[in-house]
Amino acid sequence: MNHNFFATISRMKYIERWALMRNSRAENLSEHSLDVAMISHALCVIGNVRYNKNLNGEKAALIGLYHDSSEIITGDMPTPVKYYNEDIKAAYKEVESIAEKKLLNELPSDLRPEFEKIYKSDRSEEEKYMRHLVKAADKLSAYIKCIEEENSGNREFRSAKESIEKKLIEMSEEYPEVKDFMEEFIPPYGKTLDELSAR
Repeated sequence: MNHNFFATISRMKYIERWALMRNSRAENLSEHSLDVAMISHALCVIGNVRYNKNLNGEKAALIGLYHDSSEIITGDMPTPVKYYNEDIKAAYKEVESIAEKKLLNELPSDLRPEFEKIYKSDRSEEEKYMRHLVKAADKLSAYIKCIEEENSGNREFRSAKESIEKKLIEMSEEYPEVKDFMEEFIPPYGKTLDELSAR
């Protein structure tokens, strides 16, 4: 029997983000998910090395890879719409949950429980903390996109950058990993390859 899960997941590359904005360069869901996976892993490493956490960075990276996969079915809902009010936010969460179940049902039944662990939290404190870091990584990826657009001369992302930066500063108060990443890794974004390579 054929199973559609991975063929469906491979369609992330066709889902464009930032639909309401003029982009100097389009960003698709695959690119964004890779960024989120790498940043999620980095945040967990920072937490473990510097703050004596016991976070599963590899699982965080997997969660990052799949965190927006429901958008293959739902499309990318613009943030101002998604969070317009509590009713819309709750309705969209339900739509996301239905889309995730549909995706998981495309797996063979013996493999499904392993993938459900990516989509569903085990409710431990470490897991909750780690999933918050994945959310922070999602915001950091969006912030990086804003920096890139701004550096290409596109002022369209100015207010998005300001609101995301404000949210990241708030998150930094609870998650020092986010503060460290912002201070140490964000400043080089937007530099040319020559500038990044210079010593």
